[in-house]
Amino acid sequence: MTNSEEQQFLNDLEKKLWNAADKLRSTLDAAQYKHTVLGLIFLKYVSDAFDIRRDELRQQLTDADHDYFLDPEDFGGADSEDYAAEIDIELEVRDYYLETNTFWVPQQARWQFLQDNNKAVIGGAELSFQDERGEDKTLKISSVGHLIDNALEAIEADNPKLKGVLNKRYTQLQIDQSKLGELIDLIATVPFNHASLNSKDILGHVYEYMLGQFALAEGKKGGQFYTPKSIVSLIVQMLEPFRGRVYDPAMGSGGFFVQSEHFITEHRGKIGEVSIYGQEYNHTTWQLAAMNMAIRGIDFNFGKEPANTYINDQHPDLRADFVMANPPFNMKEWDTGVADDDKRWQYGRPPSGNANFAWLQHMLYHLAPNGSMGLLLANGSMSSNTNNEGEIRKRLIEADLVECMVALPGQLFTNTQIPACIWFLSKNKGARTSVAGRKLRDRQGEVLFIDARNLGYMKDRVLRDFTQEDLNQVTETYHNWQTGENYEDVPGFVKAAKLEELQKHDFVLTPGRYVGAAAEEDDGEPFAEKMARLTGQLKTQFAESDRLEAEIKKNLAGLGFDV
Repeated sequence: MTNSEEQQFLNDLEKKLWNAADKLRSTLDAAQYKHTVLGLIFLKYVSDAFDIRRDELRQQLTDADHDYFLDPEDFGGADSEDYAAEIDIELEVRDYYLETNTFWVPQQARWQFLQDNNKAVIGGAELSFQDERGEDKTLKISSVGHLIDNALEAIEADNPKLKGVLNKRYTQLQIDQSKLGELIDLIATVPFNHASLNSKDILGHVYEYMLGQFALAEGKKGGQFYTPKSIVSLIVQMLEPFRGRVYDPAMGSGGFFVQSEHFITEHRGKIGEVSIYGQEYNHTTWQLAAMNMAIRGIDFNFGKEPANTYINDQHPDLRADFVMANPPFNMKEWDTGVADDDKRWQYGRPPSGNANFAWLQHMLYHLAPNGSMGLLLANGSMSSNTNNEGEIRKRLIEADLVECMVALPGQLFTNTQIPACIWFLSKNKGARTSVAGRKLRDRQGEVLFIDARNLGYMKDRVLRDFTQEDLNQVTETYHNWQTGENYEDVPGFVKAAKLEELQKHDFVLTPGRYVGAAAEEDDGEPFAEKMARLTGQLKTQFAESDRLEAEIKKNLAGLGFDV
């Protein structure tokens, strides 16, 4: 958790960045300015990180105790032009940056270059710079958008992992070039360095904040790539993906991977022990996800290209240890080009009118023998019997794959009011040691039901959110049940049910059917007496209401109103 000074720093940063977005709001729609602002923030960050490393190198090159020390006496003294020139040459050696996992940023992509030239190129200009070998080069730049696109192309050329990832469309923006120049100057004031906050953490915070704000601005469309942070955190906390292969077949902007990184770091694990796999259909969202990983230095495999998960599976042979996803709810017409006998439909062919059980079975297919998965779905998935859905759910339960069901409160999502739940499935509910080191008991033949609909708070007039205490309550309940330590059923909140009980409920998985009602405190007043007392109070209140209504009518009549 951040302290108050750090939080204030981040809050000020958020305001500055949203002001940056506002500069474009009148001329670009939300989807366009999202990519415009995030692309520039990415450029600013990699340039800042490069400058920080450059300053470190300058100190090392002039420090007699360091291996990289350049003795000024070999170049005519510390004040000589030759010595200064040699330092500048060394500062452009790419290997010095790569050894600390710092992006190599060519001179024409550095923020100072953009800031120094964004006014000059309006209307066209020829710019001079030096390449990494110190050779003079010139660029013909036609606009501010062209200046930015050229910077992004240079970064892609020098960082193959980003090939095809960066959104190089600034030249095509229908926008006043001076506005774009103003945006560069404003983002130049955004600091990615802080005394106690890591620069990657700052950028990560910025990225998550901007994605959330853009999701709100774009409404339903924007929410397609953004899952509320607290929901992602809940799934990650419950699954504990410390090591192994982590897969999201509907990854959006990569939120599950980011929270996995946070979780692993907080628990002193190593993100390098996790392999990241994802897939995304929307090209620009696929780009956002790749940028999201790149800025954090997380290695990833998002397939060769953006693609439809059902007809162009980018990871056909993957068997993941953890699968986490928030796919589009109740997606229709998903199965064009998908065979009825596809090998993924082991528990029944999903209906064409709803992809919920297609997502679920796709994830199960890619799950390793000891793997676990968490999947956000619409509430209808827990009880629907239309078009084979009830039969698929029954087969999943009878195969003992369902481990835990969590009912969520409403109003958690920016893009939909559809009530949602989380399915947790496991391919092995037998006794074993989890990746996180927990001694799991034998849970075969059991399903845990958690009703979390009463948790959370209203963060504003329309959106609900969870506190960390809420997340911990659900997570600890789940883990205690898994281990058999400190667990007990709590009426109205949690119940461990046997498969026989699920059969009696026709294989419906709605937690409310199992947890029952919360126990009410006995105030000692007999029911008949309480009912008589409350009825009397109600009659008195009705009489007072009638009296006040008559008084108001009398006063209005005195003022000349016809009542």
